[in-house]
Amino acid sequence: MTQIKEIVAQIEKFAPKELAEEGDPVGLQLGNLENETKRVLVTLDVRPEIVAEAIAQNIDFIFSHHPVMFRPAKNLDLSNPQNQMYADLLKHDITVYSAHTNVDKAPISMNNWLANIMALTDIAPFALLPTQDGELVGIGRKGKLTKPVTVLELVKQVKEKFNLTGLRFVTKDPNQLVSTVGIIGGDGGKFYPEAVNEQLDVLITGDVYYHTAHDMLAENLTVIDPGHHIEAIFKEEMAQNLTKWSKENNWDVEIIQSKISTDPYRFA
Repeated sequence: MTQIKEIVAQIEKFAPKELAEEGDPVGLQLGNLENETKRVLVTLDVRPEIVAEAIAQNIDFIFSHHPVMFRPAKNLDLSNPQNQMYADLLKHDITVYSAHTNVDKAPISMNNWLANIMALTDIAPFALLPTQDGELVGIGRKGKLTKPVTVLELVKQVKEKFNLTGLRFVTKDPNQLVSTVGIIGGDGGKFYPEAVNEQLDVLITGDVYYHTAHDMLAENLTVIDPGHHIEAIFKEEMAQNLTKWSKENNWDVEIIQSKISTDPYRFA
């Protein structure tokens, strides 16, 4: 049997907790790292449907990108679905661990994976942020398209590559040719000034706010908003890493990717 803390130690070598943004509640969310695990579920989010999936598959360790406890529980009223989810995890002795902005800022990060999906070349960090140790690390990635395309053509590519039924974009000229692209998974709209400073043609990021979109337009920056859920690439990439580490360390564990989409949005 393999202790969960052995797996966590390897995760923290890949994405040290010190890289996480201040206030980001990464790390152990619930359970006991001293427990042993046979079956690991990798997921973007931990929601009631994910916990039901884990229980059905006899999972004893959930590894997620988004922390479970962004907002502390104010009580343990089990009529609240979120509290019931915590109770279900405890009842079934499932430990939950999350690696969020530390994965976003790791040397090979969430945004490397997204940049690779977009087939960007000359990939490099941008949007530098201090770590808890004071080191500056890029949370975003920038690169070049293999050839210049119009904004509308790039929008089509993003939809196809991320298998989206819809997205939003902000631009002054849909027919403008673009070639340099920055990408920040999740809610990265606040980093648009860095994209402007880097003279990028396009920023791809999710959850762009209305007034921020106006500011982006004023700066003549094209922004494509594919939503937050493109970060589901975490499941595939981290499952591959865990499988590799399992072979290297002779862990007796099975690594499973969640099959459930936790994207709350639909397009009509």
